[in-house]
Amino acid sequence: MSATRIWLAILGMMFVTALTRALFLIGGERTVLPERVQRMLRYAPAAALIAVVLPDVLVTDEGVSFALANHDFYATLAGLAWYLLRRSMVETIIVGMLVFTALRLVL
Repeated sequence: MSATRIWLAILGMMFVTALTRALFLIGGERTVLPERVQRMLRYAPAAALIAVVLPDVLVTDEGVSFALANHDFYATLAGLAWYLLRRSMVETIIVGMLVFTALRLVL
């Protein structure tokens, strides 16, 4: 890929990002999202987090793995379960790391 194409891609992405973010600013207070769209947007951060984390914990060198040897996946599940029970971020990190370490030492 030539340097010109790279710069054109960067400028294009910059333009698209600025345009999509500016649309809400240009409309000001006149822009009101429907209630249904506002409810859907509440799930966007969780969906983005899952889209980033899930491939990282499921994909190994051999491909997608649910095997017990995939310590990352089971530590993530333990952390998620703990968070759903206790709602404590620090405890979630501790539980996830303890499960990860225990699996590494035992298996």
